[in-house]
Amino acid sequence: MSDRTNLEALANRSTRRQAIIGAAIAFGGLALVTTEVSAGVEEEISHTAESIHQEPVFKASRKRIYEALTDAKQFDKVIQISGVMQAMHLPDKPAEISREVGGAFALFGGYITGRHVEFVPNQRIVQAWRTGGWAPGVYSIARFELVEQGSGTRIVFDHTGFPKGEAEVLASGWKAHYWEPIEKLLS
Repeated sequence: MSDRTNLEALANRSTRRQAIIGAAIAFGGLALVTTEVSAGVEEEISHTAESIHQEPVFKASRKRIYEALTDAKQFDKVIQISGVMQAMHLPDKPAEISREVGGAFALFGGYITGRHVEFVPNQRIVQAWRTGGWAPGVYSIARFELVEQGSGTRIVFDHTGFPKGEAEVLASGWKAHYWEPIEKLLS
């Protein structure tokens, strides 16, 4: 081999080596940037979000439960049975419940308000739901799935997206002001 051929071969090897090293550095840098981006995204995700899951069972049809939750006159009876209006000194305003998707509802003297996100008659109700004590614009999601259980109905209930620290109060409120009065109303 001539000196010139050796120099060209050496130069090619150097260029290849530089290209490989350059690529490794570039990919390493990309991996570092990706890790930094992932770390940033990871910091934005809460892994401590609270939620409520309850499954009350009623000796009534899905249609009857659906009506109790979506008919203002029937829900007024639920409110009266719960006794919460006097206990919390809430205004004595009747329940307002739209029967339309996107329609508003106001319950317990207007202390509970929101909008209906989804209605599947006798099967599912999804609501953007809030209490009067939350900051303006803060809504949670309340989902009522009505499932036949023998001759009765089980509500698979999930409540998510509410302010941190509210789970215990809300969970007991669902039982005391929704499930127990509905059971009494339907018995």
